[in-house]
Amino acid sequence: MRLSFCLYACLLLHCAITTAATPSVQTDDIARFWSTYDAVLAEPDGAQRVALVRQHYIEPGSAGLHALMKVRNYTAVEYADAMLAWPRFWASVRPLTANAQQASAMLERDLAAFRRLYPALRPASITYAVGVLRTGGTTLGNQVLIGAEMALGDASVDVSELPEPLRSRLRVFYDSTPGANNAQNNLHEYVHTQQRETTGSLAQYAVREGVAEYIAERISGRRPALPLYTYGPLHESDIRARFIVEMDGNDLDNWLYNSARNPFGVSDVGYYAGYRIAQEYMRQQPDEQAAIARMIELDYTDPATVRAFIEASGWLQQR
Repeated sequence: MRLSFCLYACLLLHCAITTAATPSVQTDDIARFWSTYDAVLAEPDGAQRVALVRQHYIEPGSAGLHALMKVRNYTAVEYADAMLAWPRFWASVRPLTANAQQASAMLERDLAAFRRLYPALRPASITYAVGVLRTGGTTLGNQVLIGAEMALGDASVDVSELPEPLRSRLRVFYDSTPGANNAQNNLHEYVHTQQRETTGSLAQYAVREGVAEYIAERISGRRPALPLYTYGPLHESDIRARFIVEMDGNDLDNWLYNSARNPFGVSDVGYYAGYRIAQEYMRQQPDEQAAIARMIELDYTDPATVRAFIEASGWLQQR
């Protein structure tokens, strides 16, 4: 009897460990979005369309959807308006959003690799929900929030109805086939759930993003197929020179979360600068695991700490 009890206890412990190690991926909001979308298109009354979004998509939605809406300030009115305004866009992206679970198939393996690199890894949930084109991935606390209409896209997505500069920015984005790079995107955002948030200078934001890019590439073996990674190596001295001038300021317009309408002619070059800083820092470290921990646990809220990290990388001094 004691042997049976011990065996039962061991099985319970194994199940608990397995459950804790298995990432939670929520995709139910996607199906709710499309059933709501069909109902909205069939409804002639504007107020009723908004009510349908609220009652059938938002209110029964997951905690992740509600977090996504909070972080990106989505509203029921905005959803209803976008559903009517961009029929070709929604028709083209609809079949791609069905790939959420398939796109996350390698997540358990990738997180196991992440945990080997960083044993202090904390669990986080992942939610795929449909937004209104303001993020392919973001976080709130221990929640990874993936905008399925962006993250699962490819070159077939029709952006012709979208206003500028959104249309041009998303044409470049979808042409990079983000859906094929979903493993890296999930990891990038998962890294953010382990980091401190930041507000402040370009340097603070760029390093935080660059560390997430570096670690996601280290685990997945991939980087986004975006122009910034083609442009960067060819213009690194120019990027570095401008970064040195602007890094302590709070203006991100030339560097992050932007369109190509900036001095570089390429969006999000700040990701490249931050990635190169992290890469050069890691080249000098004899203990990869300890260095990864230092990067993740860096106090991104402290400009002096971030500046010391940048200086330690040696990237600013390269010519």
